[in-house]
Amino acid sequence: MGNDGGSIPTRRELVKEAARNPTTTELKATQLESQAHNWTHDPLNHQPLAKPVVSDSNGRLYNKDSILEFLLPSEEDGADEGARARREEKERVIRGAVRSLKDVVEVRFEVDEDETKRLDVGQSWKCPITSSRLGPATKAVYLVPCGHAFSAAAIKEVALSTTAPTKGGNCSVCDVEYAQNDVIPVLPVKEEDIARLLLRAKTLREEGLTHSLKKAARDKSSKKRKARAAHVDSASATPAAITINPEADIAPSATNIRNSSTASLTAKVMAEQEANKKRRLGNSNLNALFSSRDPTQPSGRSGDFMTRGFDIPASARR
Repeated sequence: MGNDGGSIPTRRELVKEAARNPTTTELKATQLESQAHNWTHDPLNHQPLAKPVVSDSNGRLYNKDSILEFLLPSEEDGADEGARARREEKERVIRGAVRSLKDVVEVRFEVDEDETKRLDVGQSWKCPITSSRLGPATKAVYLVPCGHAFSAAAIKEVALSTTAPTKGGNCSVCDVEYAQNDVIPVLPVKEEDIARLLLRAKTLREEGLTHSLKKAARDKSSKKRKARAAHVDSASATPAAITINPEADIAPSATNIRNSSTASLTAKVMAEQEANKKRRLGNSNLNALFSSRDPTQPSGRSGDFMTRGFDIPASARR
């Protein structure tokens, strides 16, 4: 048996399975496993990726409905410790890269129907030029602003065939013009790719643009401060001299979104949040703690219960 008093192990026997640094092969296998999970699952809700799929400025992939749920305010975020922990975890995953829908681009993958049926584990995507499968084993990129995805080798060959390979080209699917800096690697691993994406995001912020090359929304807090300052400076002015839009701070609803798919997803997420709110408010155990009696109406014979025996109404005195 050993170690029962009849034998004493030596130091060599105790430390022969000591911890060691992983080999290069083990590191590559771990990285490939992590990449395979990120290619098939949303990092926010850990659900399988399914169209519509969006990507942020760092090349990470998300389900569009999970991004909408993250952006829409919810009363459950500060309800308890668990909800706050989940919210903080999502913010750590996002890392400040997504503040609005303008900060993501819908990635238009071409679905490989044969491979999807064969694997039966979700959607499988392929390059529309080379027909190679896009995944952890193949470096893939997508173009901004159109969002079409290709293999990196195909985009490189297309760039070399142009007269100005360093300036970009036109998308092979929709013929939209793109710049070389707007070729975004999907789930980048190399340090130079990650550094380039960070530099691109910083440059776009300085120019007032988002990842989708749209104008960034103004900070509402700065707008409020300017409105308050203008109100103080013009206190002696006529009321007609100040114009304030009462709808400026109202959150957009699903009916104000022009994109039909985005509007439907937004409506779905808002309906789920409303249902959760009604379910919490309709809890019978919680309602039993409160009285439904109108406090303005007389309470009947027990109205003077707390003062009975200590005070006699004047009308009752003889």
